[in-house]
Amino acid sequence: MTRHSLDTPQFYLTAPAPCPYLEGKQERKVFTHLVGERAPQVNDMLSQGGFRRSQNIAYRPACEGCKACISVRVIVDEFQQKKSFKRILKSNDNLIGKEVPPSPTSEQFSLFRRYLDGRHAEGGMAEMTSLDYAMMVEDTHVNTMMVEYRKRGPDSGITGEGEGDLIAVALTDVLVNGLSMVYSFFDTEFDNKSLGTFMILDHIRRARKKGLPYVYMGYWVNGSRKMDYKTRFQPQEHLTLGGWQRAE
Repeated sequence: MTRHSLDTPQFYLTAPAPCPYLEGKQERKVFTHLVGERAPQVNDMLSQGGFRRSQNIAYRPACEGCKACISVRVIVDEFQQKKSFKRILKSNDNLIGKEVPPSPTSEQFSLFRRYLDGRHAEGGMAEMTSLDYAMMVEDTHVNTMMVEYRKRGPDSGITGEGEGDLIAVALTDVLVNGLSMVYSFFDTEFDNKSLGTFMILDHIRRARKKGLPYVYMGYWVNGSRKMDYKTRFQPQEHLTLGGWQRAE
């Protein structure tokens, strides 16, 4: 690979494929590789421009005749703590998350597989192997961390660590102006705990403690019911042709 390609992102366009969110639609993506010493800075820049990361690829929708995918980020300092959110935080007060390097473990993969089998058995990730999972976690040239959630123990207030089985995991990029949630999964036996929502709320708290103004939540897909949950976290900004604009 030439020095030019390491320092200057080269963009490519995928072929049309069926949209996983809107029936009857075709999707295309524009993407580039996140490699080299400047990968963290490039990821910061592209994330602010509506790109998402998957391994060492940054991508964003480039669909012809469709603008349903809208980049969303939560405004951390003004986040509105609804009663339902307070109930979820209280319900999961016995959990504690520990930030660890992006290193795959057999315990993580076991939880990941149970999550896919329970929630996304027909999805595009259903056939992922342990090697695929390892690549998803560690194939990164940007500032990435994982948050492992376990039950609080008697010494958790001192150590900052939980104990017992792994209950939930979040793979997260640390940007210059926020946290970007790349992927999260959890033990589906705890469905009544709303762990997906809990991890988002916990990341908002973590961003506030780190002095970061935003939590990037990926794309809200207008017309897709399974993406409607993202609009619950208010206030937030949506990326438009005129830049990031507040949307409540």
